[in-house]
Amino acid sequence: QVQLVESGGGLVQAWDSLTLSCSASGLPFISYAVGWFRQAPGKERELVGAITRYGITNYADSVKDRFTLSRDNAKKSAYLRMSSLKPEDTAVYYCTADSFRNVLSGASAYWGQGTKVTVSS
Repeated sequence: QVQLVESGGGLVQAWDSLTLSCSASGLPFISYAVGWFRQAPGKERELVGAITRYGITNYADSVKDRFTLSRDNAKKSAYLRMSSLKPEDTAVYYCTADSFRNVLSGASAYWGQGTKVTVSS
């Protein structure tokens, strides 16, 4: 059974930093791309960024230069380092895994339950 579990969310102040983690089990993690999506209240889910199995990253323009994706295949984990957080970054953040194309399109087979990030001004 495939499981993706996010952790690290919480309440922070604007300009703070926070790192989210995504821990995977039940799949050959090293062979999968990993993506992070977020969904703010009343808005559609949007791609934050994705990292290929080789460590190549892709970011949404809204988070470029502030967020950093990384992965540790030995730990079957991926990370989203968020810096200079803004109130508009407030959302539930989801981890997802599949082929890079499926991750980018939001058509991934596997999703976590999400972790909530709230950024106060």
